[in-house]
Amino acid sequence: MTLNVKLLHYTPLTITDQAISKCWDTACDLENPNTEKINKIVKKFKHQSTVEHLNYNFEIKGVSRALLQELARHRIASYSVKSTRYTLKELKKEIEFNDFHNDLQFQKSRKYVVYTENLKVDYAIFLALGELQLLIKAGISNDIAKFALPEAYKTELMWTVNARSLMNFLSLRSDKAALWEIRNLAWAVFRELPTEHQFLFEDCMKEYK
Repeated sequence: MTLNVKLLHYTPLTITDQAISKCWDTACDLENPNTEKINKIVKKFKHQSTVEHLNYNFEIKGVSRALLQELARHRIASYSVKSTRYTLKELKKEIEFNDFHNDLQFQKSRKYVVYTENLKVDYAIFLALGELQLLIKAGISNDIAKFALPEAYKTELMWTVNARSLMNFLSLRSDKAALWEIRNLAWAVFRELPTEHQFLFEDCMKEYK
């Protein structure tokens, strides 16, 4: 499974329009948010607490645990992550991963790990996956065997983040200095946002090749 991001739910812009109306004593149409006013207050006047009322719920799949560690550094957000108990059960039933040059084994291994396109690193990842599989097949409990998980091991999660925190995430993680995997995630998250919300985040996005 490759990187997959799906927006499950989000707060309508009218909520931020209402928050602005409280602070700035302005009119508010509950049916038609004033995006020009929101853009001015949030971006020009930097009154970003008003977008903390906007929340986005994402389902994220096909990312490494290395990425998960970086993502978890971002606050304020909520995380619900798939337990390794279940992913390791799947690994136990899989064909043995003992030959990096066996195309069938290598392609099947992609279900469990994120490869880097660096041959030496990817070879080490494959070996680590095979060693982990041997531990599981030898009857060692998943709770103990998981200590041997390679950082490349795949996971999936639910991620809930407010707009202000998302601005910070996108600004930092779409930059070319960010790890390539989380950079891809940042762009996938941005593209998944509702079209009418994207104006809030466009200035956060960095171009990269």
